[in-house]
Amino acid sequence: MPRLSRARKESALSEKDSDPAQSTLFVHSMPGHIVRRLQQVAVRLFAEEVGADMTPVQYASLSAIADRPNIGQAALAALIGYDRATIGGVIDRLEQRGLLTRVPTPGDRRANALVLTAAGHEAVAGNRRKVEDVQNRLLAPLSDTEQRHFEAMCLKILVHHKG
Repeated sequence: MPRLSRARKESALSEKDSDPAQSTLFVHSMPGHIVRRLQQVAVRLFAEEVGADMTPVQYASLSAIADRPNIGQAALAALIGYDRATIGGVIDRLEQRGLLTRVPTPGDRRANALVLTAAGHEAVAGNRRKVEDVQNRLLAPLSDTEQRHFEAMCLKILVHHKG
């Protein structure tokens, strides 16, 4: 059996360390770290269900525009909890793909309203069930009651921090 160097022994993960539920590593008990890891899982599940052509932020944008036709870019960013500085790139990519258009706002030529194209409406409708499946897969380890409590607690934290 080959011998591991001391550095390799120290850097090798034990089974316990690779399981966040059993790990004694300090960061594994930090809510911010856990939330970041959950986000990674959610994005991976989204890509598995929806595919690489649509990101969660793009779907959230299209879905919000479908619910609020003619919304402005800044209002969209606030509505979906995305920063104003980078929502423009998301909108640019969706527009380039023919999923939405920018329409000048009457009375303010500097502002644009966002409107879904027919393809944009199809993308929202065609992916809705897949997006619901992602949420179900993400929360599958929880009972129905635990799911409702988890969602309520997450919302309570978001509201407290105005997220």
